[in-house]
Amino acid sequence: MNLLVAIVGPTATGKSQQAVHLAQQFNGEIVSADSRQVYCHMDIGTAKPGREEQSLVPHHLIDIVNPDEDFSLAQYQQLAYRAIADIQRRNKLPLLVGGSGLYVWAVLEGWEIPRVIPDPEFRRSLEKRATNEGTDALYQELVAVDPVAAESIDRRNVRRLIRAIEVSRSAGAHFSRLQRKQAPPFNTLIIGLTADRTELYHRIDLRVDKMLEQGLVEEVKRLMNMGYDLSLPAMSGIGYKQIGLFLRGELSLAEATQQIKYETHRFVRHQYSWFRLKDDRIRWFDIKDEVESEIRDMVTGFV
Repeated sequence: MNLLVAIVGPTATGKSQQAVHLAQQFNGEIVSADSRQVYCHMDIGTAKPGREEQSLVPHHLIDIVNPDEDFSLAQYQQLAYRAIADIQRRNKLPLLVGGSGLYVWAVLEGWEIPRVIPDPEFRRSLEKRATNEGTDALYQELVAVDPVAAESIDRRNVRRLIRAIEVSRSAGAHFSRLQRKQAPPFNTLIIGLTADRTELYHRIDLRVDKMLEQGLVEEVKRLMNMGYDLSLPAMSGIGYKQIGLFLRGELSLAEATQQIKYETHRFVRHQYSWFRLKDDRIRWFDIKDEVESEIRDMVTGFV
């Protein structure tokens, strides 16, 4: 079986739940394509599938590194291909599920990722610049050396900006030109879940409130007590950064909550630059409709 079903789209559209239903119906297993769910101890703020969901269906590439460990796109791609191949060998259906566009397309399009060894000293110098001058200084530097790469990177994503600058510097060529593509050896059905922007924002706000009720503040406090600093890439993600600032007394809880909601709204807009509604490779479904049976029929025809 060389088939793969991908379920993509913006946050808060119910991708995980839909994937669990499909996996149960089609003897499948889930391969996460979420850049934050790879981290151990970070459950509530990443909306990680709970124990019940994970007990119903095997999940892969969740809880595989600690928050202070480096984890690259190349590592993710290698592990994802390994998991997909293993699932296929056992005659089960792999479902690639997540909203991290970088991870999803690296797998689906077979990106040939530059093998440039990280330079810790150079990275620290860029991190210092980002702190002192702001992330826009790094973004403008990337625009100068590789405008094509800059177009595909969120200017607030310090980690990706640093990596793109680092690769261009070390390889002596544009980061964007080094990312060639070679389609992987499987047939893919890509299902996209979407909703009206107002509905999405409403769902996001409810989810943030629920995260706080579930203990997001306590989760971040526990991580900080374990020695994970807010400057770590994992801890600078939406939710963890704002609650960390609240715990340090730099924001009120109300301010932190509002910032989480606003930043997640902004993140959704960025996700649509990765998953375009006009992309004819993606079969889009509006979650306001009863789409489960239609999606099930589509997957039935595919497999």
